[in-house]
Amino acid sequence: MDRSIKKVIIVGQGISGTFLSWFCYQAGLDFIVIDEPRSHTPSKVAAGIINPVTGRRVVKVWLDDLILPFAAASYDAVGNFLSVNGITRTSIIDFFPNPFMKESFLKKLAQKEDYISLLENEGPYPSFFNYEFGIGVIEPAYIVHLQLLLPAWRAFLKKEHKLMEEPLNFPELKAEEQRIRYKDVTAGTLIFCDGAAGAGNPYFATLPFALNKGEALILEIPGLPPDHLYKKSMLLAPMAEPGFFWAGTNYIWDFENENPTESFRQSAEQTLKQWLKMPFRTVDHKAAVRPATVERRPFAGFHPVHTNIGILNGMGTKGCSLAPYFAHQLVAHLLHRQPLLPEADIARFSRILHRNSP
Repeated sequence: MDRSIKKVIIVGQGISGTFLSWFCYQAGLDFIVIDEPRSHTPSKVAAGIINPVTGRRVVKVWLDDLILPFAAASYDAVGNFLSVNGITRTSIIDFFPNPFMKESFLKKLAQKEDYISLLENEGPYPSFFNYEFGIGVIEPAYIVHLQLLLPAWRAFLKKEHKLMEEPLNFPELKAEEQRIRYKDVTAGTLIFCDGAAGAGNPYFATLPFALNKGEALILEIPGLPPDHLYKKSMLLAPMAEPGFFWAGTNYIWDFENENPTESFRQSAEQTLKQWLKMPFRTVDHKAAVRPATVERRPFAGFHPVHTNIGILNGMGTKGCSLAPYFAHQLVAHLLHRQPLLPEADIARFSRILHRNSP
């Protein structure tokens, strides 16, 4: 057999593409990553937060008992390999923004929900924050150090000659039954990890993507302890550089472009002025479009017609927690035909993919 048939082309080096290439590397699979250098991708704008509970009703995230420990172990493994700090375990100090949110939290607490508790000793927080309705704690939460991890893995890919730094040019892609050809690369498999661009991908555009936009401010807040994440209507996350914090967590479903908006900046700064008792300075403002899905479940698997073309996408706001697990699943499926989790397998959309195949 032609040895190139065993090669995998991976399009995109966000969180999904990084972990897909990592698990290919671990499995001894030959691969190459094609990725256009861009500064405003969701992976580069995100704070890297893994929160075990979600929403106003304080419910555990999907597959928490599988996803969370797998993600923590995976970031540790990649970080150790690259000699960077991949992930930090922490907790979320959750300031209840109103009585209704406190009531929801207490109701879940009475049901002995995992991961949550009330903060018994408020310690220094009255000196730093304005709040009226008490404080809960969510633990463990994690901060994934994407600003360290993604560039370090990219540098490794470059060193190993496994990176093409360019946008994928679809007219130069030749998909045959037994092989994929792209420029001077011949492979057996092509997997798209192309984020929001997947909604316009000719092979997968008919999947039910539901793109949304997120914005964040980068703040300098000298004196605010970096030991925790802080939450009250918005999230404050410590960054790698001391004294700097990421502030965000908005979902914009109707947007004109991926650029930062002045309305978000003004609204976020006003919220922060009411919440923080200490001065802060906005040093940057970022925005990106997330590849979310209508069902809030990822897309993983292979096209029913072009069976050597696959996808790993649609992680939405949960990319840091979901990507490692489903990247590992996809590599196991590719190598050993192990079944994908049905809720993520794009086989559930086989009919529409068949009908609209390029």
